[in-house]
Amino acid sequence: MSAEADHEERRRPIPETPLGYLEQLPALVLLERLPVPVLAVEDDGTVVHVNSAFERMLGRPVASLRGRPVSELLDLDEASSGAAAVEHLRESATTPVDLAHQDGSRVRALVSRPILRRQDDPVTLVCFHDVTEQLWNGGRAPGF
Repeated sequence: MSAEADHEERRRPIPETPLGYLEQLPALVLLERLPVPVLAVEDDGTVVHVNSAFERMLGRPVASLRGRPVSELLDLDEASSGAAAVEHLRESATTPVDLAHQDGSRVRALVSRPILRRQDDPVTLVCFHDVTEQLWNGGRAPGF
């Protein structure tokens, strides 16, 4: 058997249905492909994952965001760090929060309800909707 044939046999079979395709899609690939900013944080407030849409929203490279305290991104006072910052994020669901852009400006964004909802989920995963421009133009922020 050639090395090429051996390589092909180790691949997952091509799914026969669209649902089969989705069932095989790794979660991080899916999160990266979403057009909305996504943020995942550990219970201690450490940023675990952001997608490229989040990177664009804050003008910061993904690598500079991972491993950072979420309180640095949420423009919170020093008392709201670690678990308190994660709780603030959870409690802010459907309301605007201020995020720190790389250029020093503030980005106003609505926070989704946490996507992972079980008590034993090790991360809080939320999406954002940037409403900065709407607020500058005097418009009302839409519901999320």
